Parts: sequence; C-alpha cells; structure tokens
Amino acid sequence: QLRLAESGGGSVQAGGSLTLSCEVSGFTLDDYPIGWFRQAPGKEREGVSCYRRGGGIVYSDSVKGRFTLSKDNSKKTIYLKMSNLKLEDTDTYYCAACNRGLEVTTEVARFLDDWAQGTLVTVAA
Repeated sequence: QLRLAESGGGSVQAGGSLTLSCEVSGFTLDDYPIGWFRQAPGKEREGVSCYRRGGGIVYSDSVKGRFTLSKDNSKKTIYLKMSNLKLEDTDTYYCAACNRGLEVTTEVARFLDDWAQGTLVTVAA
C-alpha cells in the first residue's frame, strides 16, 4: 500500500525556521519524484518544491532561496527546510508525487483530496 506521512508542522514566528518531513512506504523515492504542495483555506493549492523526474529540484518563486528540499533514501523520507518564514507561508503542507513539476494536476488534486493528511504550519507576527 502506497503511503505518505507528513510531520513537523507547528507554530513559528516570522523569520523563524521549521523542517517538515514526509516518510513514504510501499515504494521508494526513486520510483516517483516526490515534493511538497500547500494550501490555505480559501486559497488555491500551489506546488512548493519538487524533485524533477530527470534530476534536480524546482522551487516556486515564492519560496526560492528560503526553502530547501532534500531526501534520505535510506529512511525513505523527504524534508522541506523552511527558513525566513513569512506570514504568507501559513498553510497546510502536503507531500505528493509531482507528476508534472509544481503543477497541481488532476492526479495530484485527487490524491490530496482523497488521501493526504498534511501538516499545518502557522507563522505568527
């Protein structure tokens, strides 16, 4: 059974840092390019950072230079280190397979709707 479990969310002051984790089971990190998406109530979902299928990493313009995506294949876990957090980073963060980079495809949206739990990040002034 394929499973992705997010953790690490919490409350942090603006300018602070937080690291999210996503542990996968039922597949390896080499099988699919995994990444992070986020959504706040009333806002559109957006891709935050993803591994590219051919190698490399892509970041959204809003987090470039502040967030860092990494992974540990032995632990089957990807991480999102978030630094210099801003109020607008307050969202629920989800990990999912990035089948087309940062794009929230139909498949990604369906997965997020049906399976993803997410982890809440709240940035306070």
